[in-house]
Amino acid sequence: MIELFSDPAVWASFLTLTILEIVLGVDNVIFISIAASRLPEEERRRARVVGLTGALVLRILLLLSISWIIGLSDPIMTLFGLEISWRDIILIAGGLFLIYKASTEIFDEVEGTEHGRGDAVMRATFMTVIVQIMILDLVFSLDSVITAVGIADHIQVMIAAVFVAIVVMMVAAAPIADFVEKHPSTKMLALAFLVMVGMALVADGFHVHVERGFIYAAMVFAGAVEALNLWRSRNRRQTGDPAS
Repeated sequence: MIELFSDPAVWASFLTLTILEIVLGVDNVIFISIAASRLPEEERRRARVVGLTGALVLRILLLLSISWIIGLSDPIMTLFGLEISWRDIILIAGGLFLIYKASTEIFDEVEGTEHGRGDAVMRATFMTVIVQIMILDLVFSLDSVITAVGIADHIQVMIAAVFVAIVVMMVAAAPIADFVEKHPSTKMLALAFLVMVGMALVADGFHVHVERGFIYAAMVFAGAVEALNLWRSRNRRQTGDPAS
């Protein structure tokens, strides 16, 4: 193990994979933060920790089943001339679930009242939120593991990179959740991005690959515009401008 990590090429693959795992996990952190916000405040941190711990366990188990993961890409049926595999089915089902969940959250934000929001929080139990998180963990973990298999040659390197990425996401989850909760407009933006990610997953399932670089570039651009709006609003509040 020590000799393995003394190889510069191994360290290069480890660092590359860790960064990619963190980037791929951003969608997961946003979803976990939004799903946990439906719980009473005292249970949200526990839900985030349990959700990300579940993601870590899932990814390690999938990494230890590499041959099975690779087999998921083998066609099992033909649909409208497309060869469909279990991986495709998981991506399509997960994408549709993500679109449904994010769309219902957007509807609640747009149409819901404060009383209605209170009822929604009361209806959300800890276990239902964890189940929702684990379903999306499975989808995001599948993509993450396939990426890991394609980059690193050693299972120890893959597991180490996934572990570090999940720890980073655990640290980042609380600040992200607090920020999204304090700024409703950023929550709406995050939900819209989840719809876009869901559509990309469904497209991938039907063999229409959408480059993640385009999606992340759109996220960065929209996030920068939203940051400028928040900065503008804060400056106007500080100067007492009634327009804010």
